[in-house]
Amino acid sequence: MLLEQERRDVCLTARAIAQHPGSAPGEAGTVSVRSGDLVVVTPHGLPLDQIQPHDCPVMSLDDRMLEGRRDPAAETTLHMAVHRRAAEYGRETTAVVNAFTADTVAVSSVLAELPPIHHRAAALGGAITVTPYTLYGTGDIADQAVKALKGRDAALLADHGGIVLGRSLEHALENLRLLDWLSTAYLRARQLGEPRAISEDELDQVRQRDTYGWAGPDPFSY
Repeated sequence: MLLEQERRDVCLTARAIAQHPGSAPGEAGTVSVRSGDLVVVTPHGLPLDQIQPHDCPVMSLDDRMLEGRRDPAAETTLHMAVHRRAAEYGRETTAVVNAFTADTVAVSSVLAELPPIHHRAAALGGAITVTPYTLYGTGDIADQAVKALKGRDAALLADHGGIVLGRSLEHALENLRLLDWLSTAYLRARQLGEPRAISEDELDQVRQRDTYGWAGPDPFSY
């Protein structure tokens, strides 16, 4: 079986999404991971917590299905576009997850951009773009997502949910949880008033601070 371990890892990630609070029931998203020029993706027509490794299609980067008991998920077009772009630019991205959580859907249905109201937003690239609404499973949504992910590890797809990138499936799942948490924090803050967004200069300071340990930069290095 091609990419047996990657298929098992995709199934574990899919189950984790299904168990995540606020996830939609049934097909609550799509998971994929790339190994070289091959991509494993979750299948169409199965709830995420019921997928087995042999269900998962193995795709080539030119969209050919090489192996798998079921057809690819509808959002495979989106995932393959992101994987191809990452490969072209030499990004470390090997995993892509898009999921429909209640709070990412809520934010994506109202805002044009999710402002960074906490320093952890720097880990995803800062402010998160919300793409224009397009029908899922189409080339249009894939094109919009690729644009929104430029320089970012996350984007919001209008009235659809979130998409995140990762160096691994574990990293992508961590980014999904962070995106969902940032969405929740923003929605709660809006109940109190207009949230204060962190500026790009302040985010740059956060990124620089993140390169050091608990004590900060070495005062004797200057």
